[in-house]
Amino acid sequence: MRLSSSILVMVFSSTLVHAEIAVSANDGKQMRPGDEITAPEPDSVSVLNISGGRVKLLGSIAVPAAMIGPPAAVAVSRDSRFAIVTADQQLKDGKLIPNDTVSVIDLSTPASPRVVQTLHAGMGAMGVSISPNGKQAIVAGSDSSTVTLFSISGHTLTQLDQLQLPEKTDPTDAVFSPDGRTAIVVSRAKSRLILLDVKNGKLGDTGKSFSPGLQPYGAVVSHDGRYVINTNLGGALPAEGAAKVQRIRGAPRNGTISMVRLGDGNIVASVPVGPTPEHVAMSPDGRFIAVVVANGTASVRSDPKWSSKLGLLKVFAVGDGTLTPAGQADTGHWCQGVTFSKDDGTLLLQCAGEREIEVFRFKDRQLSRETDANIPMGARPGSIATAFSR
Repeated sequence: MRLSSSILVMVFSSTLVHAEIAVSANDGKQMRPGDEITAPEPDSVSVLNISGGRVKLLGSIAVPAAMIGPPAAVAVSRDSRFAIVTADQQLKDGKLIPNDTVSVIDLSTPASPRVVQTLHAGMGAMGVSISPNGKQAIVAGSDSSTVTLFSISGHTLTQLDQLQLPEKTDPTDAVFSPDGRTAIVVSRAKSRLILLDVKNGKLGDTGKSFSPGLQPYGAVVSHDGRYVINTNLGGALPAEGAAKVQRIRGAPRNGTISMVRLGDGNIVASVPVGPTPEHVAMSPDGRFIAVVVANGTASVRSDPKWSSKLGLLKVFAVGDGTLTPAGQADTGHWCQGVTFSKDDGTLLLQCAGEREIEVFRFKDRQLSRETDANIPMGARPGSIATAFSR
């Protein structure tokens, strides 16, 4: 018995819909002196199949994207049928300027993603999250110091509310609590985690905020809702009563990850990870986090330090108030976002210096890189997510 070509297409499409996918946002605007590529190319969004431990690029589409800011500019619906991508920068007349674009991308045929809606949030639209029940999305607007709340119906977003924070709050990321009633906003400039009420389609300032460290950047929430885990570009808070130490201008800061108890704002764990912790991502089962550390790497191959300094990918086990090292590996250069596969066994890491996605395996608390599995991306990959990244 021979299947008709139309039936074969239907079967193939159905298989892809149910495949485990990751969505990568790629920035074609970020030019650096001495780079081999000397002209910008279109920003894009790419869809990858990561089922069964195998990683394959399925399709791409030109979409506004940006890699400046924490690599949290992609959110994927729980059924993996659509993604939300923000772009905090655009190229205009040869200059990079702030942007506020939010794109909704249909992934029902992953090999042929398509933009179904374009909206606008606060200027400098960065971190985006979808609520656990899939009915709302939230976007942090860094340049405008705003937080924008959207409703979700099918593949359609509708703005519900936009909260104006104090000037120069610089919110870089925003995540929901597991019950969806609270939004945790990361303020880099104020070194605070700000708690907002989410009720009846409105955002309200609870008046509560915590200091997790210096210059917090991106965040995730533990699956039990008790803790927020975030990166701190500037490192840990100074010890109480410690003498102020003058920092040498240009010297790299030793960044940290911190674990803060949401009930009272106490820092229960603070771990040094190295210069510039770009991203923190939660594993789908909530047992681990992955942290991307830029580690002072070069952004172009012509830089003399390209061959002498590598980035770091670190995995920590998440306990009740604890973060325990569970694996570490060297990476490529100027790396950005990371995401786990659903079984925790595969990690995809975006390296903007090489303009490729690197593949890592995680087993028995051992992290190793598959050097022959790199996926070239063209534009610089910045943010990446699966349906379970938050």
